[in-house]
Amino acid sequence: MINEEKLKILELFGGIGAPRKALINLGVEHKSLDYVEWDEKAVLTYNAMFDNRYKPENVVGYTLKPDILVHGSPCQDFSIAGKQYGGNVEDGTRSSLMFETIKIIKSLGVLKPKVVIWENVKNVLSKNMVQSFNQYLMDMENLGYTNSYQVLDARDFGIPQARERLFTISILNGAHFDFAKLKKTPMQSIKEFLEDDVDEKYIVTQPSMLKKLPNQPIVPGTYGGMLKEVKEFVYTITTKQVRYPNSGVVRTKDGRWRYLTERECWRLMGFDDADYEAALKEHPSKEGCRNGTLYHQAGNSIVVQVLEAIFELLLSGHYFNLQK
Repeated sequence: MINEEKLKILELFGGIGAPRKALINLGVEHKSLDYVEWDEKAVLTYNAMFDNRYKPENVVGYTLKPDILVHGSPCQDFSIAGKQYGGNVEDGTRSSLMFETIKIIKSLGVLKPKVVIWENVKNVLSKNMVQSFNQYLMDMENLGYTNSYQVLDARDFGIPQARERLFTISILNGAHFDFAKLKKTPMQSIKEFLEDDVDEKYIVTQPSMLKKLPNQPIVPGTYGGMLKEVKEFVYTITTKQVRYPNSGVVRTKDGRWRYLTERECWRLMGFDDADYEAALKEHPSKEGCRNGTLYHQAGNSIVVQVLEAIFELLLSGHYFNLQK
């Protein structure tokens, strides 16, 4: 059981609020100093889930005094599917906003957050991207932080999704975060996350996708990538399901193939159905159409259970003690 004073958190690039959901699941009393997100639809979802009234804000120049700062700056410019600019400050890419976090921490002076958590795609470590990542680490060290980082897979924390993400944890008191002490959880059955009966709109019908169905012959002269069948787990949930690479397709009872539903994607990011229903109320689906907004919000989030394990270890008393 975790017992501490009210935890003060700041969520930058907050999405749909995975850090807050993780703390609620752990039963940790906390105060969200603020939530900063410039996607208006994500803000509406966050407000509906947590009964807040935040407005979309840009992180540039923002200043607050949190215990833990969590940022998951937009990953498009680091991801393999993106342009891979590398988040350079000079080119103004979306991922360069991670350096705005540095500016925010500098502005806090002696009231810097005790812990800073940054989540992003593992491609940050590739030879084309690592220079920007190393610059981030160096900047954090210059601010007095000790950095530790590791690629974590959601499957090790109970969620049947092959989602590998890089987590960088920077601690102000000089301690290294020991990833080896994270509590791992056996992966749950995929059946607990999938819906039994789904609407026809989820059936794979696009000619370009039909050619990529599992066990289909590769057409000469075309790209040979194939969709993967969902068996024990899904693959990385992205912001769109109707594309390749894809999170995987499910075999229906009548032998056809279907995409994951929006609700399934939310479940596989660690959110419960009440969260999904709150989001759906804010962003209703159009008749006969899949809900691109809810797919996008799931794909952009952080797996809640991974954050639970990180918070639980951080708050065990080994890394810092919260002050009244």
